[in-house]
Amino acid sequence: MDMSKSYRSAVEQFLPQVCIVFDRFHVMQLVTKTIDKVRRKQQKQMDKEKCKTLKGNRFLLLANYENLTPDETERLDVALGVNAPLFIIHTMKEQLRLLWSKPNKKSGRRFLATWIMDAIEAADYYLQVTGTKVLEPLRKLAQSLIRHFTGIINFFDHPITNGRIEGINNKIKTMKRQAYGYRDNEYFKLRLLHLHAQKAHLVG
Repeated sequence: MDMSKSYRSAVEQFLPQVCIVFDRFHVMQLVTKTIDKVRRKQQKQMDKEKCKTLKGNRFLLLANYENLTPDETERLDVALGVNAPLFIIHTMKEQLRLLWSKPNKKSGRRFLATWIMDAIEAADYYLQVTGTKVLEPLRKLAQSLIRHFTGIINFFDHPITNGRIEGINNKIKTMKRQAYGYRDNEYFKLRLLHLHAQKAHLVG
């Protein structure tokens, strides 16, 4: 599941025997939201010249580093080179992605605990050096991961994700948007059943 408090509470109340696994994509989504908060704060504080290096680079900050083209990598490196907070939080994001590739639960637990301590220390150090709380979102992210620690680490006992379900949901949302909604519920159900049998075709 995602890290919704209501979902978690409902499962703990009605299905206490069930092991909760927090979806890795939702964990990383929380990280990308944190990066976005820091980016917006930095854009407000930077002078016009430095702000130009961040403008239009939101996707580059949120994307996986190895998936970027050489040109995109160069642009991102320039942006991170003039912005220490974004460099720190982007590096932390790339490190956290390694969690789910750890060989077992013990090493995963140790890795995540170390990552959380590093995140809090980075926020503390930046506050001491600069006197600004620009990395406070990173501290809050670390505290959130502490609260959800067990559910994240349970992945190593049950290596499952919501990826397929999220993909299906996105397909349904796209279909509804394309049709501007459906008035006939039965027809909508038929379209849903047919949705995954469709193939993409080039027009013309």
